[in-house]
Amino acid sequence: MERYELAEAAQRAGISPDELRRLVDVGIIVPDAEGRFTAGHVRRVGLVESLTAAGIPPDGLGAAMSSSQISLDFLDEPVFERFSALSDVTFARFAERTGAPVQLLMLIREAAGSPAPSPDDLIREEELPYSGFIAAQVEAGFSPAATEQLLRVQGDGLRRMAETETAWWKAEVIMPAAEAGKRPDEILGVDSAHRMSILAEQALIGMYHLQQKQAWTTTIIEGLEMQLAAAGLHSRLDHPPAMCFLDITGYTRLTQERGDAAAADLATTLARLVERTSMRYGGRPVKWLGDGVMFHFKDPGPGWWPPSTWWRAWPRLGCRLHTSAYTPAR
Repeated sequence: MERYELAEAAQRAGISPDELRRLVDVGIIVPDAEGRFTAGHVRRVGLVESLTAAGIPPDGLGAAMSSSQISLDFLDEPVFERFSALSDVTFARFAERTGAPVQLLMLIREAAGSPAPSPDDLIREEELPYSGFIAAQVEAGFSPAATEQLLRVQGDGLRRMAETETAWWKAEVIMPAAEAGKRPDEILGVDSAHRMSILAEQALIGMYHLQQKQAWTTTIIEGLEMQLAAAGLHSRLDHPPAMCFLDITGYTRLTQERGDAAAADLATTLARLVERTSMRYGGRPVKWLGDGVMFHFKDPGPGWWPPSTWWRAWPRLGCRLHTSAYTPAR
């Protein structure tokens, strides 16, 4: 396990040596017998900074830790390595080294949900891979606008995934364990949590590859059609697309009468039902609009009339579905 002297540990945590000494004095950070610090200590500092910003004073936290009422030992586990430390290179230095625009590099932190940094701020270790990805795009000639769009879309999509995953973990693991009187470091076995984290990442990459297959296949087909048409071997039929709108009538009344849980259950049922049915007819949900959804049909034929299966789940909930379709002019 790598260990750091106080000055290096403070730098990696983004605080001054005096601030780190203060955390040691109040009992939040306990260095080893030789006065050195681990990556887990650096993660503790980052969490304490967040707790302080949330209004929890370090003195009170240190007192609770000294009396064993609270423990941050769980941050030593490998699953929390994503609470990354700062690297030894600034955004400006990385830009100078690679030729990537520093403004693009700084967007990484903003897309990840943190305040925008300055050029002289150190890059986080978890930001380095994406910094390299941006540098590769610049070298390959991608436009800054295209790079920024991809960065923002990926950041937004992954934010939603992380928030949903966190809510799932909280509801299924943390809250039941807390109600049983367990502390955070006692919730679920360490081996089980680590295994679940690995499987979640593998599942995420697998789903990403499946989505890539769908998107890439469409692009390949379009490219081959263009080549065959240019060679006079294929005549491509260009159909205007269709948009279909579906919304729930009575959703507000349901929420008022049966509560948010019933409304959430209805929204989940709606999502499951319309995704399966629309894709079966060549369409895809592209935008959720509160209690409704907008679909895109590449071929307008199947999109004109909603399949009858969309209505099967609604009478028992006291709601009705309304649909409308629109096909752009040629």
